[in-house]
This record gives sequence, structure tokens and C-alpha cells, in this order.
Amino acid sequence: MESVYHREDGVYLIEIKLRELRQLFNSLDPAPFHEKDLDEDAEYYIVEALREIGLNRPAKLVVYLPASLIDSDDVRTLPIAMRNYFAYRADRARRDLRHVLGEGGIALAVGLAFLFACLTLRRLVGEAGSGILAEGLLIIGWVAMWRPLQIFLYDWWPIRRHRAILEAITRLPVEVRPRP
Repeated sequence: MESVYHREDGVYLIEIKLRELRQLFNSLDPAPFHEKDLDEDAEYYIVEALREIGLNRPAKLVVYLPASLIDSDDVRTLPIAMRNYFAYRADRARRDLRHVLGEGGIALAVGLAFLFACLTLRRLVGEAGSGILAEGLLIIGWVAMWRPLQIFLYDWWPIRRHRAILEAITRLPVEVRPRP
């Protein structure tokens, strides 16, 4: 599948056209410029663009601004601000992944303990002759394993994939060009 993004010298361009630089950042964030949060829509666009282009293809982020703004201090520090923001988001995704896997470990311990208790009760109930109750205990014991299995088989992959994209964005060259 071919990307719809323009290529220049074999490099895919993720292009953002702005009237002013502050459009790129969250207006409610009081942090200094090089530590500001990106606007949610801008972040989504950049992440989805790189996801579509692919992590193995060369890409570059190109920000178009009016020529009168190109020589400002904020524009010169834009690559640093972008790297800082996406490095922060990648670190947050790493922490989210660690949290999900920790939650999975706890869920696994609880699930196994509950399964063991159900299997023990099943053996006692089975000896008493109640087949329906014994089968119910077996089923409910395995159902208790649903959440840990879901976490370890499925839930962590999207977080890991998102983190890889964020880390790749921190390595993207950022270029500011005058708006045509």
C-alpha cells in the first residue's frame, strides 16, 4: 500500500501548514515554549501520518509558517520542543505499558488462586456427587483467568506499538519552511 504523503528525495513529508506557531501547541499549557504540550489534533495528525507511512520508511516533519516568523527564537527551538514533547509521550507510554503488565501480574496471581480454589472445591463437591456444581466451579475458575489472559495476549500490544511510533517521531528531522 502506497502512502498518500508527498515524497521529496525519497523522504516522506509530514506537512503542517500554520498561520502562526502557537497553533501547533496547547494554548492552555503555561509551560515555557520548548516544554509545551502539542495540540491534540496536531499530535494525532503526526502520529497517524507516521503510522500510515510506516516506521521503516524515511520521513521528515515539515512545518510551513509565514516568512515573517521563520527567524524567531521559538521557530529555531521548534525541533527541540517537538523532540521533548514526543520523548515525554513515549516515556508515558512506557510507564503505561509497565502499569498494564503489572496489573496483568496481579490479575494472574488472583486468577490462579481463584482457579486453584475452584478446582479444590470442585474435587470436594465431585466427591459429594453434584456434577452440575462441580462443572460450574470448573467453568467459573477458568472464567477468572479471562482478564490476565486478555492483558498478556492482547492489551499490551497497542501500547507497545504506540510507544514505538512516539519514539520514532522523536528521531524525525523537523524542518521549518516559509509558507508558499
